[in-house]
Amino acid sequence: MRMTIFFLLRTTPAWLALPRDERDALAVECLDRCGLSDCGTVRLFDAEAFNADVTDIMTVETDDLAAFYFAVERLRDTPLLAHPYFEVRTILPTVEDGFRAFAASTT
Repeated sequence: MRMTIFFLLRTTPAWLALPRDERDALAVECLDRCGLSDCGTVRLFDAEAFNADVTDIMTVETDDLAAFYFAVERLRDTPLLAHPYFEVRTILPTVEDGFRAFAASTT
């Protein structure tokens, strides 16, 4: 079953103090190192202009929850979360149109 996991994130002042080119390089390095993109599709969204609590949203679409779990464990060891440059506010695992899949399975 394909899942989409939403990470609601908040930047820290330490992240904002970094020059933008360092932020970009660090984000690419950390996301590559943890392997999230190896287990599915990763998308990044900015929300800081619209929300004071959640500044960024990352989504991961995956069919492989074990690979996803291991990638998140590796992500926790990167400076993005360990420094921390980002705080994880909420993680929302979801199934797109799950109600339709359920209904189809019962007919």
